[in-house]
This record gives sequence, structure tokens and C-alpha cells, in this order.
Amino acid sequence: MRMLLRGAAALAAVVTVASLTSGAAARPRSGQASGAAGAVRAAEAARIPPGVTAGVAVFDRRTGTFTEQVDDSARFRSASVVKLLLVLDFLWDRGPDYTVPAADRARLEPMLRSSDDDAANHYWSTYGGPAIIDRMTARPALGLRDTAPPPRGYEDFWGYTALSARDTVAVYRYILEKAPAPVRDFIMDNLRRSTRCSSTDHFDQHFGIAGSFDRPWAVKQGWSGAYAKGTCGPGAGGSGTRAEPAAPAPRAAAAVDLARPALHTTGTVGADDRTIVAVLTLHQEGTSYGKAYTDVGRLTRSLNVPGGVRPAGTWFGTWGEFVNVRKGPATRDDRITQLPAGVEVLVGCQIRGEEVSVPPYTNEWWAYLPQYGGYISSIYLSSPDNRLPNVPECGAPQP
Repeated sequence: MRMLLRGAAALAAVVTVASLTSGAAARPRSGQASGAAGAVRAAEAARIPPGVTAGVAVFDRRTGTFTEQVDDSARFRSASVVKLLLVLDFLWDRGPDYTVPAADRARLEPMLRSSDDDAANHYWSTYGGPAIIDRMTARPALGLRDTAPPPRGYEDFWGYTALSARDTVAVYRYILEKAPAPVRDFIMDNLRRSTRCSSTDHFDQHFGIAGSFDRPWAVKQGWSGAYAKGTCGPGAGGSGTRAEPAAPAPRAAAAVDLARPALHTTGTVGADDRTIVAVLTLHQEGTSYGKAYTDVGRLTRSLNVPGGVRPAGTWFGTWGEFVNVRKGPATRDDRITQLPAGVEVLVGCQIRGEEVSVPPYTNEWWAYLPQYGGYISSIYLSSPDNRLPNVPECGAPQP
């Protein structure tokens, strides 16, 4: 049985839902841009989009205080966030120099950077599966209170490990403040090198923290469920629908929701890893990846994150599937990747380029997306006009 699993689900958390603008527009030229990004916003309550269940914890290491806590003890299925515990378990007693053998480095680096599932399967099966979680929860140095192994009937599925937002913060605090320096450096250096595309299913994993703040940041993301999405990278294309392997019926009631689509963003933000952010979310059945991506981004941008710097630009919704991001403002330019359907994007500037026609619309304007390092035709952005409002012109094409 393959031990592939990702995701997050709330145990019995009931989140107070705040009013928030709905997801990206579903049809051309209807809707408008979100507000421009700027300096770090003042403290305010986390804004949970309608239909989203969330557990949130934001911890400022400089002051030693939480700036945000929303149902932070609620248990979610961990998805790939559990990979932090897999690598900690492997490295725990490898002193005195904590050297990572070459064969393990070849597995652990892509597991941390690109969320490689084959590597997680290897460590889960080799080192005892649920016993790994038992060892981690028994370690006083970690101080885990809500973490638990996968429920009965799901022992082979590492992504069904139960985890809370506050325990996620505790894991990062251990790595940064208590772990031996070689362990800390190995884990954090790899998380700082997070790739946009995951290695197993070519999932665009730069949502949440990675999209809400300028570097420096370090992230370990998680996702679980079947999302209709475009794949990530130059070879993107196809339906991209990901269905997880079938799991047996549990012999006892599961302590976490194992069904609804989930998306987590966790990691650190700011110089010296000042602030730890853990946002664990569950979405309604049938939610597209683009909508979940957008909702998690909006939630993350609403948080008070000391030391975080917001990227300059304006957020716009998109429409259409498999929208190409290209190196220049023309369809002949090389494709960098494709956008998940309906996702919000940050636009830095705009430039005239090749006219694109999607009847009954035509548009010669192209938008530069700094977080992708490329351009999309503005015909695919949700705006009332061809020329985007309040967005400067780029001048020469961006490098």
C-alpha cells in the first residue's frame, strides 16, 4: 500500500467566519483588482474566507508572543507538514556532527524543498510509520500537545498524522531554538530553497506565506484532496486533477476530517526567522485549487506578521484554465509555467505587447507577475478595462 498523503482537516473546530470578498472571477472582464500591497499591516483579527475552516498561529520570536491565534489547538490532518517530523526523527541522535549520508541527503533535500512523497514513503516505512509520531510526541523538548499518529485503519498514510497550528509553531521553535546547529541549518536552509513546483505531482506550492511576503522566508506546505488544477512548470498542461490513493475504511472514528480538501502554509518570515506562521485550512468539497490557493493567500495576507514585508504590486483575479506565463509579452515567447485556474496573482507593472484575442475580447496589454518572473496577457485578468487601473507601465520588458 502506498503511503502517499497530504492535507489538513480540522477536528471539530468551528471558526468564526469574517466577511471577505469572494474568489477570483469566473468569467472574463468582470470583477476588479484587490488592493495594492504595501507595508506590513497593523494588528487585526485573522480574516477567514467563507466556507473555509482554519487553525492559525503566528508567533513573534523577538517578543516571545503570539500575534494571531485562531482555533490553534484544533487537530488537522498534517499532509506534507509531517515531513518536518520525519526529518527530525531521522536526525535526532545522529551526533556529534549530525552528518547526513549522501543517500539520505538525496532523499531529504527534495522532501523538504519540493515535498517529494517517495522520500516520505521511504522514511515512514523504514523507521516504523506511526512509531515515528509516538517518538516525537514523547520528546519533552518538542512539547507537542495535539499531535497524534494516523487513526486506526490508516496507519500507512503519513499525511493523516494529526497536527495543530500551535504544535506546528512548537516544531519550528524546536528547530530554530533548541535543535543542534547542524540540524537547524540543514532543515531551514532547505526550506528557504522551496521550489515553486512540487516534485511528485507538479503542484504549485508557492501559496500562502510564499506569495504574501518578500523573502527571506522558509516554507513547508501541505495539501490533501482532489483539486482540478493546472500542473506547474514549463511542461504544464492537461487536467492536472489529483486523486489520492484509496484508503481502507477506519475501524474506529477518525479524530480528524479525512475528506474535505485541505491546504496548509507553514514556515518562517523575516530576517533571522523572526516570525513563525502556521495556517492550516479545510475547504468545501469540490473547491478548485485556484480558489483554495486564493483563499489561503487572502487569509495569510490578513495576518499580523512582525518582520514580514509585503511585495509591491496589485492583486487581481484571473479567469480561464492553463493560462500561460511567458518570458515576454508575446505568445511566441517561451512559457515559464501555467497558472492554476482562477488563482489571484500579484501584478507589478504592465506593458503593451502582442494583441491577444479571446472572442469577444481583444487586448494588447500584458501584465508582469514578479513572483513568477514572467508575463500573462491582461485579457485573462479580472478588470473592467484592458489597461489595468492603478498599475504602472513597465517600460522595457522586465528581465
